[in-house]
Amino acid sequence: MAAVALSVLLSVLDYAIANVALPTIARDIHTSASDSIWVINAYQLASLSMLLPLASIGARIGFARVCRIGIALFLVASACCAVSHTLLELALARALQGIGGACIMGVNVALLRFIYPSESLGKGIALNGLVVGFGVALGPTVGSIVLSFATWPWIFWINIPLALAALLLATAALPVTPRGATPVDIRGIVLTATAFCTSVIGADDLVHGGSGAALLFLLLGVASWVGLLAHQRGRENPILPLDLLRLPEFLVAFGVGVSAFVASNFFIIAMPFTLEETFHRPETITGFLITPWAACVGIASYAVGKFADRVPAAILSSVGMLVTASGFLALWLLPTDASNFDIVWRTGLAGTGFGIFQPPNNRAMMLAAPKGREGGASGLVSVARLGGQTAGALMVAGVFAHAAHPSSLCLALAAVVALGGAALSASRRLVGRV
Repeated sequence: MAAVALSVLLSVLDYAIANVALPTIARDIHTSASDSIWVINAYQLASLSMLLPLASIGARIGFARVCRIGIALFLVASACCAVSHTLLELALARALQGIGGACIMGVNVALLRFIYPSESLGKGIALNGLVVGFGVALGPTVGSIVLSFATWPWIFWINIPLALAALLLATAALPVTPRGATPVDIRGIVLTATAFCTSVIGADDLVHGGSGAALLFLLLGVASWVGLLAHQRGRENPILPLDLLRLPEFLVAFGVGVSAFVASNFFIIAMPFTLEETFHRPETITGFLITPWAACVGIASYAVGKFADRVPAAILSSVGMLVTASGFLALWLLPTDASNFDIVWRTGLAGTGFGIFQPPNNRAMMLAAPKGREGGASGLVSVARLGGQTAGALMVAGVFAHAAHPSSLCLALAAVVALGGAALSASRRLVGRV
């Protein structure tokens, strides 16, 4: 478990650190603030595009091997990021980091299924959630400390010793997992990556007022999706495992996961603007006011692991999403003269609910998948997260482009989407499913 935890921490920590350094990076490489966001987008887009292909490859060559390859890629890409001098160089290096991150995040839950017996799987997923929450919470603090004493390339140089330690531990400790006999589907991998990549780029361009290029990318995306579905029809272990989504328990858990991360991104992206524009807080303390979200997610995820194997996801995940929605609603209802304490405890409440939701929902997805389909299930767990985050980011961009009071509206929408996720999760109980 320590090998998986350190690998996940490596991926999550760097993603969180890079967000803090964006303004500094933009000034140093002489690019605009809006263009500098590609330092983040390149990582996320590469990760989303490669999650399912890499999970499929993991099922063929072994999940531990894919994880080790991911750590090695992350190590090399971190060095490339640190020596980059232009936005293009940095974005390409970040994309390579994203592929390394996808290797790690695409198989980490599958590895947990081979580390923990099914009756204890919830504890393993809860510990994994604690690591993710700890990395997200620690990232802004580490980034601020590094930038206080060194230049921005050092936020990538510090990955090198951590990656080396993770690689050594993964080589020594990760379990040997069964390997499938199905050959790697190169054509399917290309179609999957192209479908995700062109669809997201087209939707992003359309939200920002694009026309011709946006439609072209969207058409390419549709063509890629159609080609992928036709290509994988009848295959036993397809890269895009739609057959898993035909399982009612899996489909509901996947839908709850997507809605939860859409809601979280409404909050995460809009909250800094709300703090500065509505509550008139300086940018130097906004990070500290948001930190309780990630900290409480991690703590609650770990604590709920004691119950995730005994209490159905229909109860735990539903309660968690309801608590999250309550936190978002309480933030939206705050007066403009609210104190820091008023903001912090409501943010922590929302994070606590999110932490309660995750372990039982992820456990439900993994246990609903048939034996031998751990790779596809693990990939879809991560797709629910990254896909929800990406969809949420696109919706936030649309709100900011067209609404009069976008940050406030985003908080309200976060509460509404979270309530919808709670209702969807509770539907498992109504039909007698966990």
